[in-house]
Amino acid sequence: MKAAPGNRYNRSEWAGAFGDVGTLIPFIIGYISILNMEPTGILLTFGVFLIASGLYYKTPFPVQPMKAVGGAAITQATLITPNMVWGAGLFSGLFWLIVGLSGALKYIARIASKPVIRGVVLGLGISFVMQGTALMRTDFIIALIALALTFLLLANKYIPAMFALLIFGIAVTVIRAPGILQELSAIRPGLNLPQFALITLTWHELLSGILILGIVQIPLTLGNAVIATTIENNRMFPDRLVSEKKVAVSKGFMNLVSPILGGVPICHGAGGMAAHVRFGARTGGSVVILGGSLLLLGLFFSDSVLLLLGMIPSSVLGVILFFAGLELAMSARDVGPEKSDFYVLLITASFSLWNVGIGFLAGLIVQELLKRNVFRV
Repeated sequence: MKAAPGNRYNRSEWAGAFGDVGTLIPFIIGYISILNMEPTGILLTFGVFLIASGLYYKTPFPVQPMKAVGGAAITQATLITPNMVWGAGLFSGLFWLIVGLSGALKYIARIASKPVIRGVVLGLGISFVMQGTALMRTDFIIALIALALTFLLLANKYIPAMFALLIFGIAVTVIRAPGILQELSAIRPGLNLPQFALITLTWHELLSGILILGIVQIPLTLGNAVIATTIENNRMFPDRLVSEKKVAVSKGFMNLVSPILGGVPICHGAGGMAAHVRFGARTGGSVVILGGSLLLLGLFFSDSVLLLLGMIPSSVLGVILFFAGLELAMSARDVGPEKSDFYVLLITASFSLWNVGIGFLAGLIVQELLKRNVFRV
């Protein structure tokens, strides 16, 4: 058997490393600034698990915030406490570890046809494009320039588009607020270590975290973080195959450890992989680079993290999300030759725009009804 390629750390991997910051940065800023969570634990756990993911999978296998949990926690910050977030993380860790080790995912993945899986991926891709355009509207002129720059450089072998985007975004921030240079010059590194975060966790907060945050994440995680990510990895990297069981178990382990150190619920995601790949990543070296960057930021610059991450304008983050969504949606083009295949694809994608788990279930139902000739298209 031919050995899987090792990780690389070249210019393309460095550029692809930051392809997923469009989703990562807003959630990190939200958790820190709105929910008042300590940045050290959040950044450190993301850093450590990104490094571990790159070294273990040897593909641009992403580590992302759980979107349903993060969205609910940040938008309902008056009702949610950090302890509830950590409770949701512990529940997710235990749940996916049990589901992965039990072998239940193998059966679920087997009954899902290509149109259903591609429909989930298409829905995710379109949702990324929609989120990206929403962020782009915050400063449309800057977004248009960033869009043009990205289109011009996407296929350029010498100047990676991601580097140009980040430099452009930072330059815009400095030009508009030159005083930020003085703030940056005042930054001094200082060692910050995470503390045991569960010392004040109560049974009430644990249960609330499970019911309000943890359970609603399950269908999204099943469709996107486990099944779709596995399919996308194996489609793009057939020499580095993974299984749903392996992905679920690694997700479970990450979420059992993350809350202990003050981190947030985390998962994998097909969109994150598409984002890394779109901007040049081809090996796990890209996520090792991103993880190392976040680890250094958490250990030595936690006090300045909001200033540093805020250097990239929302409109530029929107452009990054936009292209990640295009890359993800494009993978649905091989859905199949039959009209029924396309029908299932569109139904799954449409419901996935609302909720990936519901989209996955809707696709399965329509797939089975068509198989049994309950109706025809």
